[in-house]
Amino acid sequence: MQWVGTPPLAAAVALSGALGMLTALTQPNPEALRMAIRETMRLIGGHRGKFGVNLTLLPSINPPDYAEYARAAMDEGVDVFETAGNKPGPLIKLIQTYQSPNGSVSTPPKRYIIHKCVTIRHALSGEKMGVDCLSIDGFECAGHPGEDDIGGLVLLARAAKELSIPYIASGGFADGRGLASALSLGAAGVNMGKSIYQLPYQADVSLRHSLHVTLGNTARVYKNAVSVEVVRLERRPEGAKFEDLRELVAGARGRKVYETGDVDAGVWSIGDNGAWTEEPAEFAHRHRIICLRRRSSIILAPAMSKAMESFVLGGACGERDLDADDYGLGVGGKKRKGPGESDGL
Repeated sequence: MQWVGTPPLAAAVALSGALGMLTALTQPNPEALRMAIRETMRLIGGHRGKFGVNLTLLPSINPPDYAEYARAAMDEGVDVFETAGNKPGPLIKLIQTYQSPNGSVSTPPKRYIIHKCVTIRHALSGEKMGVDCLSIDGFECAGHPGEDDIGGLVLLARAAKELSIPYIASGGFADGRGLASALSLGAAGVNMGKSIYQLPYQADVSLRHSLHVTLGNTARVYKNAVSVEVVRLERRPEGAKFEDLRELVAGARGRKVYETGDVDAGVWSIGDNGAWTEEPAEFAHRHRIICLRRRSSIILAPAMSKAMESFVLGGACGERDLDADDYGLGVGGKKRKGPGESDGL
């Protein structure tokens, strides 16, 4: 969610009842992140919306001071963090132990860390580091899917067997059916990106591919003139060095896509679900629809055990529990008739 994880979007997600996320490195420096956090809090107001801050450690032309970004967020009272990327141990330790100078207690407050992983071995390492939740990213995801090319279906099935802390599913999830499938595989929830913001272009499933493969930093991006040139350079017999690609993949160029709507301005991330994601509309409404469809999908799945059905229908999508009447379904999925409706199709 680089460049789009900003206060308006994070606040809209938070107010809908989901967990909004600010991307720290969307901001040019830690002080700007402080201002973004304050703006998000202002937009949420007195509501009980929740948001966190994402810190992704990746190779960069100009590596940022991740620790200072984290300290800025913690000083502003943020207590939920999403971490991802290379060698996150020191950053995770900092988040767990940092005592803000603004704090009034002698021990650090409890902070919750969601660590993003693309393999089970990395997830197990995250468990050992004491994170609270794991985000399991399948190869379908946008951005950086890792180098192991393992799909979410396989990863989630293994996660259910090998992990002992909660995990959420990431990559390819955009509607209630996907959410239902993730829950049935043992996930506690899903990550969604492209389904909650307006794409600058109606994508086709063929218009996305991977680049940076030869450099060990694979990214799934939109297929445009810039990314095609990157792939061409990588596929040369002599390959490509980062210096050959530097100007093409610069983050400043990718940011222009979102600022101007010009899909050929630079490289920008898109996952496998980008081609069929529905219009997001108002996020609170979108989130409600996804929750209802999740419930519909689960109720209509005959293989779902009663115990699992009872667990996942426990009212997570609103203040009261919902039943079939909430989305017009009767026994066996038959739509209930409204006033004056016939039995016709």
